[in-house]
Amino acid sequence: MATGLRKLLFGDVSHRFSCEWANAHFRFHQPCSDLAYALEAEKGGTRAILMAVQAHVIAYLLFVRNTRHTHLDRLRRVSGQEQGEALAAALADTLWAAAAGGGGGRRVVVCLAAAAHIVPRGDYEADSFTERIQLFEFSEKAAAQEFIFDHINCFKGEGSHGVILFLYSLLFSRTLERVQEDLDCTATPLLEFSFGNITCTQAVLSLLLTGRAGLHELDGSRESSSGAGDAGRQRGPVGYLCGGGGPVGWQASPGLRTPRLPVWLCSLAGRHGVLFGTDSRLLSDWKRERVFHLHFYSGRARAAHLTIDTHSHPWEEARSEGPSSPGKRRPLVEMAIRSKWTGASVSWNGTEPFF
Repeated sequence: MATGLRKLLFGDVSHRFSCEWANAHFRFHQPCSDLAYALEAEKGGTRAILMAVQAHVIAYLLFVRNTRHTHLDRLRRVSGQEQGEALAAALADTLWAAAAGGGGGRRVVVCLAAAAHIVPRGDYEADSFTERIQLFEFSEKAAAQEFIFDHINCFKGEGSHGVILFLYSLLFSRTLERVQEDLDCTATPLLEFSFGNITCTQAVLSLLLTGRAGLHELDGSRESSSGAGDAGRQRGPVGYLCGGGGPVGWQASPGLRTPRLPVWLCSLAGRHGVLFGTDSRLLSDWKRERVFHLHFYSGRARAAHLTIDTHSHPWEEARSEGPSSPGKRRPLVEMAIRSKWTGASVSWNGTEPFF
């Protein structure tokens, strides 16, 4: 199983995670502060996973847990206990979605590190962590969520390898065999080496957002072989927007651009952040999409408040010019927003655009 993980992630059992990945865990900002709801995320390949989980954390805190109102102050009043509850819910939701589609019913797998370890064989190079993984299986999401909350420090504690533990849990919940089928049985690894960094491929983002690791789930171009609707066309709880860095004309599928809740993971030329609104009816009442407010968080020490006006069109690009043409460049966040609301104007409300 450890060998299968290595091959699926890197394509070769001799590769190992970098120190950046080994040190990555789910770390919140201070409770009861302006960013109490937010996970800290440095630059690097782990940010994609952290921001995907962040999207689910925000969706839970704003729209799922039992509270009366949806507004930004709710997020700022989050306590340490609530941070753990939100993280447990976000992880469980993502694992539950990945576990869907199995022949014997859903089976969520949660990975924790134990004291004992296996003895590697052959070309497998030990990393002193993967060899200690112990698997816990659950047939109900509530039981998995409770277990994760009881062991939340295994994901958010310093030195816990929390991000890798979650990634392993995600793959085992989906099963290694079904992930390989999602990839059309190609030898394409889930992680890639880029300028010395280990980064997530589109397949990993797809697994985080749709529960499938398909290469074309995010743009909705692949039809399901089972005859069911394509995962990328269905409306999930959180969505996905792309603001540059992909092929010309590429955009997320309609289902991901219009999720059930106004929360999106944004891919911005290889970097990632979360765009979210506090109006639960934003995507179900067209009148609310005339002028509305969104917030953008990228894992650093600040968030931006944006005002979107879909009836004003100050920015019209000529068809013959690309978004990177001289005089035509705009912040990547704005490009992502316009992939959903074509021609909308975006005000940063006095904040200097930083993405």
